[in-house]
Amino acid sequence: MDSNMRQSNDNKFIPMTSVSTGNIWQVRPDVHYYTNQIVNFVMIGTSSHWVLVDAGMPKSSEEIMGVAKSVFGTMARPAAIVLTHGHFDHVGGLVGLLEAWRVPVYAHPLEFPFLTGQQAYPEPDTSVEGGMLAKISSIYPHEPINISGANLIALPEDGTIPELPDWHWVFVPGHSPGQVALFRESDRTLISADAVITVKQDSFYKVLMQVEEVQGPPRYLTTDWPAAWESVRKLAALNPKLIIPGHGKFMEGEALTAGLQKLVDEFDTIAIPSHGKFVDGKK
Repeated sequence: MDSNMRQSNDNKFIPMTSVSTGNIWQVRPDVHYYTNQIVNFVMIGTSSHWVLVDAGMPKSSEEIMGVAKSVFGTMARPAAIVLTHGHFDHVGGLVGLLEAWRVPVYAHPLEFPFLTGQQAYPEPDTSVEGGMLAKISSIYPHEPINISGANLIALPEDGTIPELPDWHWVFVPGHSPGQVALFRESDRTLISADAVITVKQDSFYKVLMQVEEVQGPPRYLTTDWPAAWESVRKLAALNPKLIIPGHGKFMEGEALTAGLQKLVDEFDTIAIPSHGKFVDGKK
């Protein structure tokens, strides 16, 4: 693997956790997700063929590989890694995983600058309306990682996902420029990334206790609120029966349906903060 490949210059362990950390959830016969501190990564498939979606918090590569072995056996190795976006808590273990596994990585082209060391994300907005996790968000890494030495491949424009023929990707920008969700039509399973989450991510208590409520994206890192609202509308229109969010517990049934509709209808009051440096485009 290319020796130039590296995590971000500001990569560091973030001392945050929740009551769900360390749990593996099997929500479909071939879909597992794991809560790594405060973020989820997903494993789709069986021991003979599976794909990892996202790569956890900083310094998490060994933990992720251990989880994969517990689910798929000691020789577990994915066919590919799909990134929903490149924020620190979704790529935290990526370089270590690629050094061990040497598999292709698929992402939206608009995320490539943040994955190849070319461009940093905007610094988190500590001034945004919200709880303690928003106030201390300056400690979160925002510099780009560099996996240009890896096999980084753009997701196909037709919405298909290589190695996952039953799934397609959905463009859901707002939280980041090239964020994508993953959806399987046959059982209406949605991996929503951070476009829709099920915990109020800027509230320390709610993150710690994993209080379930359908929410918009984390406020301190969302830069385009009109796009984020449109992304929520797009995902609600899929009428998912089960959702695995980037943050929070999976949800299904009437609670999910009602929560999504409420979020669509009241996004401006539920999700969009009343003040903050990224709120200028509020509609």
